[in-house]
Amino acid sequence: MTPQWNDLASELLQRFGDETRYAIPILQAIQTEQGYIPIPLLEAIASKAQHLQANQLYGVATFYSQFTFTPKGKHTIKVCMGTACFVKGAQQIVDAFKSALSIEIGETTPDKLFTLQTVACLGCCSLAPAVMIDGHVHGQVTQESVAALLKAKGFNL
Repeated sequence: MTPQWNDLASELLQRFGDETRYAIPILQAIQTEQGYIPIPLLEAIASKAQHLQANQLYGVATFYSQFTFTPKGKHTIKVCMGTACFVKGAQQIVDAFKSALSIEIGETTPDKLFTLQTVACLGCCSLAPAVMIDGHVHGQVTQESVAALLKAKGFNL
């Protein structure tokens, strides 16, 4: 284990404690600070904790969809696949992002700039098809507007 993970594990255990009830807050802190859950960090925490084991932390992290074990891009693109968005062409929007970024759903561009995801619903059906980029909703997205959305975030087509 690298000193980086050991130091961070010690800091997290000092901040939260090493009881099982702190597994979720610890994982949330890791996700927020690192952008993902590094397995070596879970192992470092388990090696320093009395009450937390690596398999417990891993089990919690795999149960909740908010946690990820792969690094995400600087910008997260979420394409709504809810009924209203799907009917109005969400799949074509997904395909346009996949084509422009050369990645699949759930993947991150090699330069770590973009991560592409689909979601069940963004809750803004009147804007269908909708896309959320970095928490900001874009409505009535078209295949043609995908390029402009990416360019605004620093992607050169």
